[in-house]
Parts: sequence; C-alpha cells; structure tokens
Amino acid sequence: MLYHLFEWFTKNGIKFPGSGLFHFITFRVLVSVILSLLITTIYGKRLIGILRKKQVGESVRELGLAGEKMKSGTPTMGGIIILLAIVIPTLLLANLDKVYVRLMLLCTVWLGIIGFIDDYLKIKARRISKAKGIPYKKTNADGLAGKFKILGQIILGIIIGATLYFNPSVVVKREIIGNNTGSAFVPQRGEHKLSEDTVIADGEVHRFVTVKTPITTIPFVKTHEFNYARLLPQKWEDYTYILYILIVIFIVTAVSNGANITDGLDGLATGVSAIIGIGLGVFVFVSSNVRIADYLNIMYIPNLGELSIFVAAFVGACVGFLWYNAYPAQVFMGDTGSLALGGIIASLAFIVRKELLIPIFCFVFLIENLSVMIQVTYFKYTKRKYGEGKRVFLMSPLHHHYQKLGYHESKIAVRFWVVTIITVVFAVVTLKLR
Repeated sequence: MLYHLFEWFTKNGIKFPGSGLFHFITFRVLVSVILSLLITTIYGKRLIGILRKKQVGESVRELGLAGEKMKSGTPTMGGIIILLAIVIPTLLLANLDKVYVRLMLLCTVWLGIIGFIDDYLKIKARRISKAKGIPYKKTNADGLAGKFKILGQIILGIIIGATLYFNPSVVVKREIIGNNTGSAFVPQRGEHKLSEDTVIADGEVHRFVTVKTPITTIPFVKTHEFNYARLLPQKWEDYTYILYILIVIFIVTAVSNGANITDGLDGLATGVSAIIGIGLGVFVFVSSNVRIADYLNIMYIPNLGELSIFVAAFVGACVGFLWYNAYPAQVFMGDTGSLALGGIIASLAFIVRKELLIPIFCFVFLIENLSVMIQVTYFKYTKRKYGEGKRVFLMSPLHHHYQKLGYHESKIAVRFWVVTIITVVFAVVTLKLR
C-alpha cells in the first residue's frame, strides 16, 4: 500500500525527501525484514499476553518425554504472529499488482485459516471437557478432521497450479543464442512463444523471447530444464495442465504436512523454515536478475523481483518468532503457523521453478514425514504378520526418537538447523553443479 501510495505521488508530481527510496526493491526488502522483526518481537509479546488471558493453552499428551509437563498450558496459536508479520509488510511494501505476490498472500492466509480452525477446535474440545468435569486427553480427533485439512490443501494446490499454468503474467524468458539477428526461436513441446525483446546488460545486447511453458529445473543435469509436457504422449500434450496441477497439489500437501509434523520441539520448525526461506530468497534473486541468470545459465523469470519483499518478511517473521519460540518456548505456533510455513515454502519453490530441489532443501521435513510413514507401516505389517506391532524408531516423528535416546530438545533443534543449512547451501550450489 505504501508502495502504491508513493507511486501515486510520483505520477502526480508530488515529491518529498526519501520518497524515491520506495522505487528500489533492495530498500523495501530491508524495511520488510525490519518491520516483520518488529511485529514479531514487540507486538508478539502483546499477543502472547492476550492468548494467556484467553487461556489458549497447549494440552500435551503424555508420551514419556523429558520436559513435556512443563509445556502444558503454554499459549498456542502463535502462528497468528507469524502470519501478521508476513502479510502486513508485504501489503505495505510490495507491488500488489504482481501475480506472484497475490498468490503468496492467498497461500499464507488460506493455510493460516485452516490451521486456525484446527487449533480452535482443539481448544474448544479441552474447554468442553473442563466444563463437564471430565479429564481431558488430547487426541488427533479433537481438531479439524484430516479429510477437511487435505481438502483445503487440495483446493489451494488447484488454485496455485492453475494460476502458474494459465496466468499470462507467469512466463519465462529464453535467450536467443547466436550472432545471426535473423535467427528464429523454435518452441519446444509445451512451449508457446508470446513476444520477443532486447535487453542490454554490461554493454552487450541480449535477445530474449517470452515463453509460456510449464518448465522446471532438474538438479545435477547439464541440460537442466525439464518441461512437464514431455511426461505425456504428444497427442495428450493439451492436458499437461492436469498433470501439472496434480503435481502441485501433491507437493504443497506433502511439504505443508511435513512442516506440521516437524513442529514438535521448541524452535525446530521455525528455525528450519527461516533457513529454507533464505535459500528460496537466493533463488528469487538470481532468477529475477537478467545478468545473474545469464551468468549462471538459468532461466530468467520476469515479474519475480517483487516476491523478494514477501520472502524477506517470511524470513524476518520466522527469526522474530524464535525470540519467544526458542527453548523454553513461551508460545507455540500451532497448526496456524506450521501448515502455512510448509505451504509457503512449497509454493515459492514452484514459482521459482525449483520444486525438484524440495527433497534437498526440505530434507528435514522429508525425513520427519518418512519416519512417521515408516513407523506406521512397519507397525501395521508386523502386527498383521506376528500378532504384535514392532517399531523401527523409539518414537516418531524422528525428533522424538532422539529425545527418547536422551538428547536435549534444544540440541536436537540446533542440529536439525545445521543439517538444513548444509542442505540449503547444497541446493543453491546445484545452480552451477551440473
């Protein structure tokens, strides 16, 4: 909003000291980080106080884990703080005309609402038990039914996939290589040429064509771009959008639930998400800059620069929330925050055409998800075969396995952060490692 206000001032010849700064993305990125940090640290404390007064406390299941009793009653739904710290700076500082900014705002609010409903129903179940004088035992059935969570994630996946596939502003630019100015660009399968233009960078003339195509980046491969249309027979090429949307739904749902499962220790999901956000910020920066994209030989994505304001707010919100969420946590994000964080990460990966790198930079989310799947599958298999269920891990998700081994939760969280730093750096290195 502030961006549009200063744009209006400029168009109408109204000038005052400092107004020109809002034309620079770098300035707005820095302000976005600072504003999100201020919202989480200063106003976050007030919101925690409100949650305490409303008795919005967490009920912890007795799992035999160290320190679990001291967590009981800790305010939950703190994800509201994260959502506000992402949405407010983006609304104030970003160009809201850009489709990527609008899409990410929708994703944040959509999953935030789903998570909020889930947290609210859990709190409501606890209050009903208290009013009836019945001892409350937290179960997975207290919150929003799993099928409704999945339905909400599927609908969001359809919106994201359809927007990225059909919206005319979602394009990539391909450089025409060769000195022959009359050379023609020949579209590949699934590509549709929209226009052609010239960009001057470092005194050199670069000719680009704007292409509408469902393309992504393949890590470790020299010809590192892959078009989803190639997964289908040529006669079915017109139905590529169905395949693309299904892939978006699967990945958005998986990463969102992965973040939700990871949110089991103080500061764990928050810190991991912040580190991943920094990595995605690098991808946004290099893909939106024609010179760097040319140097790295990666696709140049127009209209992407404004998304850096959103990413900056996302990272600032996660880092600021750690002020209260680090061990010992004064507030939990709940599903309000964890579902949104995972969905944001997955959506950003699709926007920057790096969704195939998700298993690398979201490695912690992946192994947490897999640990639950392995544990449940093996338990059911052994129970059916031997009459008694056996376990691979002492407890799942994986972070609880390490708790059972005697590791302090703060050490587990920090080590998972370190693993995420390594995997995110490795994911960034794949830009040239092929």
